[in-house]
Amino acid sequence: MNTSDTKNAGVRVRFAPSPTGDPHVGNVRTAIFTWLFARHNSGNFILRIEDTDQTRKISGSVERILDTLSWMGLDWDEGPDLGGPFKPYTQSERLNLYACYAEKLIETGYAYKCFCSTERLQELRNNNRKNPDFTGYDRKCRDLDNSNEKVSNQKDFVVRFAMPKEGITDFNDLIRGELSFDNRLQGDFVILKSDGFPTYHLAHIVDDYKMEISHVIRSEEWLSSVPKHIQIYRAFGWEMPDLAHLPTINAPDKTKLSKRHGATSALEFRELGYLPHSLFNFLSLLGWSLDGSTELFSVNDLVEKFSLERVSKSPAIFDIEKLNWMNGHYIRQLTDNELTDHLISYWDEHNPEFFSGKPDKQRVLKIVPLIRDRLKTLVDAAPLVTFFFKDDFSYEVSELIQSGLNDSDTQNILTLVLEKINQVNSFDSESLEIELRALAKSSGYKVGQVLGVIRVATSGLKVSPPLFGSLEILGKDRVISDIQKAKRILSKPN
Repeated sequence: MNTSDTKNAGVRVRFAPSPTGDPHVGNVRTAIFTWLFARHNSGNFILRIEDTDQTRKISGSVERILDTLSWMGLDWDEGPDLGGPFKPYTQSERLNLYACYAEKLIETGYAYKCFCSTERLQELRNNNRKNPDFTGYDRKCRDLDNSNEKVSNQKDFVVRFAMPKEGITDFNDLIRGELSFDNRLQGDFVILKSDGFPTYHLAHIVDDYKMEISHVIRSEEWLSSVPKHIQIYRAFGWEMPDLAHLPTINAPDKTKLSKRHGATSALEFRELGYLPHSLFNFLSLLGWSLDGSTELFSVNDLVEKFSLERVSKSPAIFDIEKLNWMNGHYIRQLTDNELTDHLISYWDEHNPEFFSGKPDKQRVLKIVPLIRDRLKTLVDAAPLVTFFFKDDFSYEVSELIQSGLNDSDTQNILTLVLEKINQVNSFDSESLEIELRALAKSSGYKVGQVLGVIRVATSGLKVSPPLFGSLEILGKDRVISDIQKAKRILSKPN
């Protein structure tokens, strides 16, 4: 199928994660590309949980996959139940289906039962590891007569696919073009394990066929398995979907992205205060670009512009600085109300220790304009604003005393400021700035020194949100209390 003209052509794609942990950014990038391809072509996006490897399944992983997709805004279109919201298809609920198709392959001679013990297989691997043509199994059971009573009565076996012993398997990848593989190097692989669970090689092909998947978009790690999959399709006489294998995502040092480079799961980035659209936009550019320069896209823009033709074969680089820049940009694009909701939701879930109770929305609305331009992530906000919600913040006396001042100077400044605050009638930021700057100029001290003392006394911070706007939000009574507290701290003997 020509992907440049697939609109209304029955596009059906799937995202098929394994529940082996939190969704890695590579998995989420695959989900985004697959979802964009479906939406661009007015097709269907299907979610399927591939949990046939029960030894690697992690409790709670399915819930985290669904949580990630929901947070990223990746909705799916159907499921095994009627009506929505749909639950995903789950392979462990379809075991009879795979067993049936494995039996069909046995009956037609394309697969066979293998009775070799794990000990024999390990010995085989040990003895042949240095052989460059070693494919993992010597096909001992391939020519057994399964109708033989002694053979057929054995209960412990796996089912292997009988790969062609010679020839070439080739195909056209929608991203990488024509590729070919030597069948001799593939070996006979397991399609049904002794516990009755299928391997990925059989299960995903049966599911893709039954679900009428038109395109399979997945990571390049599956490229080496494509000849196996093609041969299974041919054995069944089924038409294959088009295949597109995405480039890997590397760290800035060109090595494979891993935990040692920092966060690697989408949920970790949520915990670190990134907006879902920032991560969506950023991941959409890891391996795809519109024109090599445009970097900021709405979801609707991405849906309109996305195509597999513009996906690169080369590894993509995960640049955290670019993500930080993008996240800061999108934070600044939010309305006051939107950013307020994001912050309260984030604090409620991830930073409840910063506040005694849920922050008052009206107060946060007033604070947001003061801090918006200082935020790269939502996590940056709490240290800047805690003092608005707690009056028991602390600081060192040395932080209160500004450069060039001593204890006596600082105490004098606090006394002057306290007198001025008591005299101020209009406690708004504009009036406060006029009054306090005039006080600083007439005090004999530098303006920066006076304002620095006020800043630490009222926030406990050397670098805080804009001072005068902060004082207005705190209110006159609270500011007077903070100045009096600073005077007491300063007067205590060391």
